[in-house]
Amino acid sequence: MGDAGAVGYADPALVRTWVTGWTVSRGTPAPTRLPWGLYMDVGSARIVGRHVLLRADEEAVREATAGVTVPETWIMVFAEPDEVAAWLPHGWQVDHGETGHLMTADLTLAGPGTGHGRAVGGPDALPDGYARTVETRDGVTLVRIDDAAGEPAARGQMAVRDGAAVMDRISTEEAHRRRGLGSVVMRTLADRAVAAGATLGLLGATPQGRALYETLGWRVRSVLTECVYRP
Repeated sequence: MGDAGAVGYADPALVRTWVTGWTVSRGTPAPTRLPWGLYMDVGSARIVGRHVLLRADEEAVREATAGVTVPETWIMVFAEPDEVAAWLPHGWQVDHGETGHLMTADLTLAGPGTGHGRAVGGPDALPDGYARTVETRDGVTLVRIDDAAGEPAARGQMAVRDGAAVMDRISTEEAHRRRGLGSVVMRTLADRAVAAGATLGLLGATPQGRALYETLGWRVRSVLTECVYRP
């Protein structure tokens, strides 16, 4: 898979791979292809569905929103929020709380002492009192870290598609943050991804998550602007 290049509008091939991997990770139906992009059934009571645009322009936004009549339908546009807001018809708004970034990483296995490559792959020692479990089922690899009481402390999962690993649901419980658990989850997933033949990592990052991923060698490829229909 090619590199997406500098930060800006997202490469449509990357977006297709990311969306497909996301639906596998979440166990939702495969995305539907539409003239302006893809439609995802996200399997959420809060979100009716999400249109993912493969073109970041006003025409694509108008086409995607034209037939929407159900509130809480979303569209995702890979362009700056202020730019997208100017293209939205009445009843639509940018949700700044959901807006984030599409990020990528070159995935490599690397052991201790190998320098910069260590940022993406390689084993990690857990802090005392934590235990890690890894399992794969239905094409999805799940990593979970529990505390000494057996309660969940951090987690993450991924699906590999077309040589790319789509990372998903990466989280650390509030009481266990700032202990490196998120880094352990990400590096464990990266190593499993490489073992499965992946050379590229993809994820959709929140503003809070972006800082962690950048320390691990991930790079922002595009702003990911979320818009919702709330007439």
